[in-house]
Amino acid sequence: MNIFTIGYEGLDVLSFVALLLENNVQKVVDIRELPLSRKPGFSKRALAQTLADSGLDYEHMVKLGCPKPVRDQYKTDGSWRQYTKGFLRHLHNQAPAIEELAAVASRSSCALLCFEADYRFCHRSFVADAVSDVSGAKVRHLIARNVRTASPALSLRLA
Repeated sequence: MNIFTIGYEGLDVLSFVALLLENNVQKVVDIRELPLSRKPGFSKRALAQTLADSGLDYEHMVKLGCPKPVRDQYKTDGSWRQYTKGFLRHLHNQAPAIEELAAVASRSSCALLCFEADYRFCHRSFVADAVSDVSGAKVRHLIARNVRTASPALSLRLA
């Protein structure tokens, strides 16, 4: 069993759907706390409709989103280390949601959705790892070929 992750940064909605279909994803699990986007097609209703039109399911799991205080602190201090600690503290209290997501992943090929192109700097990687720990699912991160992720030098600076 696989659990995929995907970020829509740098993608239009049609390229996003194509990437999902190329990888045989059946369901998108939106783990943004607030599933809103300034980017056309990626707010909850529009995205759910586009996915449905493409034969894909959509589910929003708000409890697996990053809490506003953690996001706000990251905007203030830019510390990935502090963000990670804050989010993992939140995730530690979300065992029922992790179990529910593991059950969803066992029934269908699903992809965890958030914005960031680089999964190494997105909470979805932590959620996917938590599901993997519970279910044994293999984590696969979907990245479009034309989308740039953070450079190794940036990764080292943020560690």
